[in-house]
Amino acid sequence: MEESAVCEPPPEGNAARPTVPPCRDGSSPRADTDEDAGRDAHEDAGRDPHRELAQLRRAMRTRPTIDQACGVLMATFGLSPRSAWQVLVATSQNTNTKLHSLADELVGNAGGGPLSTDVRHRLAEAVARAKAGTAAPEATP
Repeated sequence: MEESAVCEPPPEGNAARPTVPPCRDGSSPRADTDEDAGRDAHEDAGRDPHRELAQLRRAMRTRPTIDQACGVLMATFGLSPRSAWQVLVATSQNTNTKLHSLADELVGNAGGGPLSTDVRHRLAEAVARAKAGTAAPEATP
């Protein structure tokens, strides 16, 4: 009788794990381990599926307006998409306004209507910071 091939277990260490390509931003994706699975199961245990569903629906409803607000900021101030997002988030936080509410105000007033004084000032500050942040690397030799 011929000897049959013996299956060898996969090598120990990182070589046993499949190669996963990096994320778009260059970071490494989180590997799923038994420890992670236990933590995820624990986190899921405290979630209310109805509340989570409502949050997801609200996010789907408000996302187009948020994207439009980013577009308004990009067109008005010559910002990159990332900078426009950062300006929108910073202004939302600094005015203690929900992101979607601020986006509604920006989109609604894009035709030339006035923004509230606080939003206008905080927006100007955030745009100035964004422009300074993008200009700083180019200014250094």
